[in-house]
Amino acid sequence: MSRVKSSSKKKRLAKANRLTNWAPVWTILKVFGAGQAKKTHPSQLTDRKRNWRRGRKLKV
Repeated sequence: MSRVKSSSKKKRLAKANRLTNWAPVWTILKVFGAGQAKKTHPSQLTDRKRNWRRGRKLKV
């Protein structure tokens, strides 16, 4: 790969990196409450399926 990445490729990589994160903890507390927060995984609040194996093959 070249030493200098184009700006459009940097933008695509940055967006893909943001999509690897689950929902923040405070949103779970806000939606489900404190009692249900321990039993709920952050993936239930996000539409996009996130998996570390799935995310490796970036097509950018």
